[in-house]
Amino acid sequence: MGSTNTVFNTETRFDPSYVKTLPGMIKIAVIILDLLGFVCIQSSAFRWNGRGVYFNVVAHLGLWLSSILLLLYLFHIVEKYHKLKWLKIEMTVYGVIAFLYLVASTIVVAFGAAAYSAAGFFGYLAMVLYGFDAFLKYRAWRTGELAQGHRVPAKQMHVVTPPSLP
Repeated sequence: MGSTNTVFNTETRFDPSYVKTLPGMIKIAVIILDLLGFVCIQSSAFRWNGRGVYFNVVAHLGLWLSSILLLLYLFHIVEKYHKLKWLKIEMTVYGVIAFLYLVASTIVVAFGAAAYSAAGFFGYLAMVLYGFDAFLKYRAWRTGELAQGHRVPAKQMHVVTPPSLP
């Protein structure tokens, strides 16, 4: 087994290539779904109903946390503060949001209004994506992956000793 060195570049820089990765695409998708669900509730005549308010609280929570995490990855702040357990933090946050979306989407769909049903649909989609991202973070954490940064194989040195003289 070879050894590896972990390399972290701790300078803050903008790197748009993150949005082309699977976690980056998931973050953008959930941000869009959060906004769509919010707009559906706000366009309803029942927007001040407690169910709609709860759904909007969950949608805003997901929107803000996902947006902040997206910015942290885009500017490599996650790599800069690599000592934090980012994978565990994200896994926990996204698992909780997935559960909150399950509850919020179920109660707005049960209300029966068309706008609420549309919001519930977007909420269920967001729930699936948040849950999937939480699963990806769990798997990465269990296998010892890094949230951001990379590992490089260490250079191996072979020392050859001459045969001893009799």
